[in-house]
Amino acid sequence: MRRHRFLASLALGIALAATGAHAAAAPAAPAAITKALADPARSAANRALDESRKPAEVLAFAGFKPGQVVADWGAGGGYYSELIADVVGPKGRVYALANPAYLKPGTLDAVAKAHANVLMLVTPPSAMTLAPGSLDAIFAHLEFHDLYLPAAHGSATPARPVAATLANWFAALRPGGTVVIVDHVGPAGAPATVADTLHRIDPAQVKADMLAAGFVLDAESSVLQRNDDPHTAIVFDPALRGKTDRFALRFRRPA
Repeated sequence: MRRHRFLASLALGIALAATGAHAAAAPAAPAAITKALADPARSAANRALDESRKPAEVLAFAGFKPGQVVADWGAGGGYYSELIADVVGPKGRVYALANPAYLKPGTLDAVAKAHANVLMLVTPPSAMTLAPGSLDAIFAHLEFHDLYLPAAHGSATPARPVAATLANWFAALRPGGTVVIVDHVGPAGAPATVADTLHRIDPAQVKADMLAAGFVLDAESSVLQRNDDPHTAIVFDPALRGKTDRFALRFRRPA
């Protein structure tokens, strides 16, 4: 099992493994995304999620390039880690950062075993730290709201300062690097409370946080928009799960 449990050593590990910048490369062609989706190594459970997650459209929006180094922040079972790995190709690298509390045995492990360019990094969110200048892109799928989760249920204070995490993201990206964020649309209000009770985030809050961290908004996509979600129910509601209204935002670190 290629698992690395780490604290401060994560920054060193990523700095040593990362490759050079690849700003000149073109985004992956649609054929590369189609091939990634057809990869026989993908599990039936992951394929079953394709209809609701629309990965072809999301990956096209993300614009990852062959040879890039990408951090899949909060990789979960590796649904997107393996797709991104195929898109960036053998000269690229995917760091699959996973919270051990959400890690299902045999899921992300299987992805890492099937893809030589996926490095599985398992650590509590409070210890996730990326090395300066080590990445071309960061991908956060249904994870940004978790940055606001409080240390104790019912608290309005995030367990870790959001600004500190985003400052680390900014430092970790090479100039011109991108952050792609997909998450459940939430109502306006105290973001820690919304994250804690609904597992959602107001996209306006995400934009404000990212702009305050020095990023610029590069693009938005409505590919995952749904008009029948009232934004007031928890995303785990059986009647709503997989059918939430989601936003997709791409930010760029200025060159």
